[in-house]
Amino acid sequence: MNDLAIELRGLTKTYGTGALAFQALKGIDLQVKTGEFMMLVGPSGSGKTTLLSILGCVLSPTEGEAVLFGEKLHGRKESELPDLRLSYIGFIFQGNNLIPALSVEDNVAFPLELRGASRKQALIEARDVLSAVGLSDKMKRHPNDLSGGQRQRVAVARAVAGRPPLILADEPTASLDAHTGQQVTELLKKLSTERGHTVVVVTHDNRIFHFADRTVHMEDGLLVPAPAQP
Repeated sequence: MNDLAIELRGLTKTYGTGALAFQALKGIDLQVKTGEFMMLVGPSGSGKTTLLSILGCVLSPTEGEAVLFGEKLHGRKESELPDLRLSYIGFIFQGNNLIPALSVEDNVAFPLELRGASRKQALIEARDVLSAVGLSDKMKRHPNDLSGGQRQRVAVARAVAGRPPLILADEPTASLDAHTGQQVTELLKKLSTERGHTVVVVTHDNRIFHFADRTVHMEDGLLVPAPAQP
């Protein structure tokens, strides 16, 4: 596998045109190594979510170069992006986005079936990753039967099922108490270290910064040096 998971050069993203145009990203240069655990931090409106959306093949950049595991994202039609998402990316959302009507194991297995796995293969993989996140005894339960931390661990299991090389997490600890947030982040760190996933976490939660291999700061659409400590 490529030593670099992510390569961004001169990346920009502009919404709208003419007098109403807004430049959310203003020339981002960034490299992320395969297997790295990186946190992306900065104030609201700094461009973090836009950058994460481009890395997640949800948005296309306006200008610049973006390469994901050797695949060029720039110049792609948006209709081509879903296939890249399925091949390379697992998502973890702040609200976990689990399907209440499905059991825990089916919440994890369902995306694998969408990728083409048989029902049997999907359940085997789902049970494996649920065991890895400490939920082997909750597989037949439904999301509403679980605590907030347990639901977020299901979301982590769903993201890593099928071993996508890149895990993107958008404020994964925002709705969790300090102890549970630490547990979820420690789990992501362990999966990065032991399974080789590249992990990018967007967060405001300074309680978990110490888990990162590297912390990258954004402000006003640009990457900036870390603020000086008081």
